[in-house]
Amino acid sequence: MANLNESKPVSRRPAKKWLALGGLLLVLLVWWWRSGDDVLAALTFAAKRGDLDITVLEGGSVQAAESQQIKCEVRVGYQGTKILKLIEEGYMITEDDIRTNKVLVELDSSEIQKQIAEQEIGFQSATASLTDAQQNFQIQLAQNQSDIKAAEQKARFAMMDFEKFLGSEAAAVVLKGFSFDFAMALKSARDELAQVATGALLSTNNTALTGQRVTDLLAHNDVVDFSPYAKIEVLGDGETKQKLRKLDDDYQVAMKEMNQAKTTLDGTKRLFDKGFATRTDLQRDEIASENNRLKVQTAETARTLYLKYEFQKSAEESLSKVLETFREMDRSRKSSIAKMAQAEAKLKSAQGQYNVQVRRRKELQDQSEKCLIKATKPGLVVYGRAGMDMMYYGGEEPIREGASVREQQVIITIPDLTKMQLKVKIHESYIKKVKKEQKVAIKVDAFPDQKLTGLVTQVAVLPDSQNRWMNPDMKVYLTTIEVEGTHDWLKPGMSAKADIFVNTLTNVIYVPMQAVVPEEDKQVCYVLKGTEKIRREIKAGDFNDEFIEIKEGIEPGELVVLKPTSATEKESNDGKAEEKTKPENSAKSPAAGKTM
Repeated sequence: MANLNESKPVSRRPAKKWLALGGLLLVLLVWWWRSGDDVLAALTFAAKRGDLDITVLEGGSVQAAESQQIKCEVRVGYQGTKILKLIEEGYMITEDDIRTNKVLVELDSSEIQKQIAEQEIGFQSATASLTDAQQNFQIQLAQNQSDIKAAEQKARFAMMDFEKFLGSEAAAVVLKGFSFDFAMALKSARDELAQVATGALLSTNNTALTGQRVTDLLAHNDVVDFSPYAKIEVLGDGETKQKLRKLDDDYQVAMKEMNQAKTTLDGTKRLFDKGFATRTDLQRDEIASENNRLKVQTAETARTLYLKYEFQKSAEESLSKVLETFREMDRSRKSSIAKMAQAEAKLKSAQGQYNVQVRRRKELQDQSEKCLIKATKPGLVVYGRAGMDMMYYGGEEPIREGASVREQQVIITIPDLTKMQLKVKIHESYIKKVKKEQKVAIKVDAFPDQKLTGLVTQVAVLPDSQNRWMNPDMKVYLTTIEVEGTHDWLKPGMSAKADIFVNTLTNVIYVPMQAVVPEEDKQVCYVLKGTEKIRREIKAGDFNDEFIEIKEGIEPGELVVLKPTSATEKESNDGKAEEKTKPENSAKSPAAGKTM
């Protein structure tokens, strides 16, 4: 009996176990049935009627509207310049920093200092060459003045000698035959050569102020006949007239002496015939008469020879000296021009070399000063280009102490935090909706509770060129949104979302975007009637990122299925069609293929 009593409880344990399992199954069945209704309810939406705000939502980054870019302006070759000291990123530059000339960046200037030392040698050499060229130029000026004065003096003296020889009146008549005013030519040449001497006239093609080239005059090859001037009444008061007067006087005296000797000889002959004079007296008088006759012939011959030869020769020589002095003046003019041109060229060359050295010296000094970059504007210190911290093109190193920076590379950007803006990229399916002056609601990811407003200030005309390298099939347009107001907590580089207000549709029916699916060339929704999904063609209107306007096909309150299975998808699941192809730009909207 004892064994039977102990076995009873053992037999009841399996029954209780099965009873518990059955209850659990009943509970699970009820929960499954009810949860199915909840899931089904969660996958539907009751179409609503009301006002629908049409907006374009895009994410972007906050940037300063205006910023000061501090670039490397040091040129030391392709290897760049090393950063020796760098202010910490995030430092807020104040007005006191500007007044005290706080150093933001110190670049390595050792190579520039070496170039300055080498250039100083070239500068001193150029200075010495310039001084030498200036002195030589002044010496050449003085030499030209001496040469020109000597040439002018020779010409003047030659004219005086010619006038002295022939007389001023006869000389003027002779010179007039050349159709050239020698007096005016002398003055003109003197003035012209004076300009050459001072460097004011440096051209070998200048003519004398008389309007006739001196060289044209000197090419005159005609021999002047001076015989018409071999008359005392024609000649002026010159040496020739005095010479002719002396020759004439000598002839007249010889004639008188010859006549007197002849008269004496005639008397002696009569006395000799009468015996009153000796033969010696007769012979003496005969000799004296013959001598006087010869003197007459000599005086006459001397006058004739002088007029025929000596006068012509002396006149031509005197005129030739005049012409030769003008030739010398012309040579002096040309020589002065050439020498002045050479001296001026050397002076300009030395001046050019000096200017190059001065400019190079100043450039190196400026480069040395640019190695110390000081604060000039208050603001926040940001390394490199704000918003492009991760982009290092061409092997550029991140900005840090010890890094090398190339010329014109941005080292520090100091944004103006009082004027901020948001840069967003608008997809091409939405770009026609976005216009300037549209209002924008901005939400910063780091401060979700802070609500900001802004205005669209710029919309790109062409797609963003940088985006084509990553995704060439996706076209986006860079759009700038100005943030209204000043916010101390807003910093460049923060991520934010911009909800651009486009339009408000009044009293329209709308459903979620995922309730509308494209089928072939139509758009459809699936309406839930009880447990049955009914396909219904619709006519859609405008849309935003969440809802789409239903113009025809759906009534307010009807339940539309979210993410329904389209007929095309069913055919694909049954193996009767290929995988459904998404319409162009459907990533943003199922209504993208429709004209808005």
